[in-house]
Amino acid sequence: MGSLPSDTLAVEMTDTHVLAGAGDRAETTEWLLNSPNPPSFWEELAAAVRESVIPRSCTKTHLAKKKMKTTSSSDEKQSIFKATLTLLQSMFPILKLGRNYKASNFKSDIMAGLTLASLSIPQSIGYANLAKLDPQFGLYTSAVPPLIYALMGSSREIAIGPVAVVSLLLSSMLQEIRDPVADPVGYRSLVFTVTLFAGIFQAGFGLLRLGFLVDFLSHAAIVGFMAGAAILIGLQQLKGLLAISNFTTKTDVVSVLESVVRSAHQPWYPLNIVLGCSFLIFLLVARFIGRRKRKLFWVSAIAPLISVILSTLIVFVSRADRHGVKIVKDVKEGLNPISVHQLQFNSSTVGLAAKSGLIAAIIALTEAMAVGRSFASIKGYNIDGNREMIAMGFMNIIGSLTSCYVATGSFSRTAVNFSAGCESVLSNIVMAITVMLALQFFTRLLYFTPMAILASIILSALPGLIDINEALRIWKLDKLDFLACLGAFLGVLFHSVEFGLLLAVGISFAKILLISIRPAIEEVRRLGRSDMFGNMKQFPMAMKTQGISIVRINCSLLCFANASFIKDRIMRLVEEDDEDDDIEETTKDQPKQVVVDMCNVMNIDTSGIIVLEELHKRLLLNGIQVTIASPKWEVIHKLKRTNFVERIEGRVFLSVGEAVDSCLQNASKLPSPTKVLVT
Repeated sequence: MGSLPSDTLAVEMTDTHVLAGAGDRAETTEWLLNSPNPPSFWEELAAAVRESVIPRSCTKTHLAKKKMKTTSSSDEKQSIFKATLTLLQSMFPILKLGRNYKASNFKSDIMAGLTLASLSIPQSIGYANLAKLDPQFGLYTSAVPPLIYALMGSSREIAIGPVAVVSLLLSSMLQEIRDPVADPVGYRSLVFTVTLFAGIFQAGFGLLRLGFLVDFLSHAAIVGFMAGAAILIGLQQLKGLLAISNFTTKTDVVSVLESVVRSAHQPWYPLNIVLGCSFLIFLLVARFIGRRKRKLFWVSAIAPLISVILSTLIVFVSRADRHGVKIVKDVKEGLNPISVHQLQFNSSTVGLAAKSGLIAAIIALTEAMAVGRSFASIKGYNIDGNREMIAMGFMNIIGSLTSCYVATGSFSRTAVNFSAGCESVLSNIVMAITVMLALQFFTRLLYFTPMAILASIILSALPGLIDINEALRIWKLDKLDFLACLGAFLGVLFHSVEFGLLLAVGISFAKILLISIRPAIEEVRRLGRSDMFGNMKQFPMAMKTQGISIVRINCSLLCFANASFIKDRIMRLVEEDDEDDDIEETTKDQPKQVVVDMCNVMNIDTSGIIVLEELHKRLLLNGIQVTIASPKWEVIHKLKRTNFVERIEGRVFLSVGEAVDSCLQNASKLPSPTKVLVT
């Protein structure tokens, strides 16, 4: 049997879909028009504030107290104990460890913590140098913040401490205000103040459930930012690797390369370069071995500590410091000193400190959340984003009072912690205690540690920050996303870290605005004999019912920014469809209908309603009626309040299929077929 023409199929569908379902359509239309009013703006605002301010655990505690009124005294005491324990566990997740924690888990955490400390100690010293601080401040930052996070954080694998990107960010933002060489005390005080503000912002984000602010930095922007920052950090380490004395304080690639070129006229110290490059090769080989064979992860983890020990012994025995090899020299002995008195709240610096703290808070949270969620997904559990922000905030607030700068989760150290078999946050506690012991007893041994080794340790960790494959994947998937990635990369590389971030966020927002103000308008048709409708370009086999054209608007908000564009596109499609019908039909003076499909429109503002009214008037002048299909709760509520439903004589339907069937039924009562345009 040959296939039937589309017009014949349309007639058959009229018989099967239209004549039998008029009563059902009337009933579903009543459901739509008589639905209750949605929550008002003030009700939604109150609910949002209540959810943000009152934690879920407190709500459960309140319900438990209500139940206690109907129980006996013994049950009441037990309920109070359970409610209190639940509240404490929500504040300090470490209290949940006692349930299933075993001696074997504790052994794994001790081994992971010691392995982590062997990597953290040399890295922390190097990152402190990157932040333009004395070496001991990196060790301070690996001591107190991990302890606070272990009490309040929800991630089991994340390793807390200083990281390269945040260290570079602080030095790039602050050294132009306070010279770390000329005024080290003032610069250090400004760093502690920025750390305090970063902690306040982080804790505030968590308490007010504002975690979405971190998502303003898209994945593509982070990839570009990390790559640009990694290159800048690598270039900064040329100062230690080449023993350059007069190095620029700027962070852009042009200034750094100019400093390297100018250093060609200065005295060179071959021993410094040979020592640094030799251990850099050793670290890269160890990293390669650890990546290729997972059982040998400890090789790359312990390689930095071995490099520090061996290079220090070489310098001490050969007295290479007398021949141009720069060394760390004095590292202050003792645990974290109190730094409350060093915080600066002068009117001239507090604004800059707050701004820098906000940027550092967002960058630190972004890296920590990405790291924590990645390893939590591998272990098959979820972490509470708001709880993480609160934990990060409090650890940095307390850290700013105990001579620490901004700490966050490190990807490289977290990977080592995970590979070492950590079972809980106790590995952070073991690491912190080990760092404290090193501060108390072993800092004198670091006197002869060459600066070139610290530069080599940082350089060996940078390849993990540059993800070329991910950048290529972004290019293949979304060109606008790649533009944000490229903007962040070039902005960081050729201007500054802050400018690169702002450029990436600006490009991301421009992408959102472009999609919002110029939404896609597509013509759709019925798929086979079903009530489904698809894009005619995506589904070429879709059938056009005689006298009916279907167009869909793909936007969630019909508002002032896109209303006029949508109206013009609808009118253009109506005119184009009229021209097509004029070619196929002999009769032109036929009543038509346009059905506006609002299945994708979640809300509408006054500008959107005005545009719908203008569209209705313009089409009515041409003898075309407007019908609404699939309006959402907020949309139908506003259309009823503005009497738009009455103006179109109640032509509102629950689905596109019902709207099309109704138009076909009405067409059967008229001398000519009916046209439907669904948007």
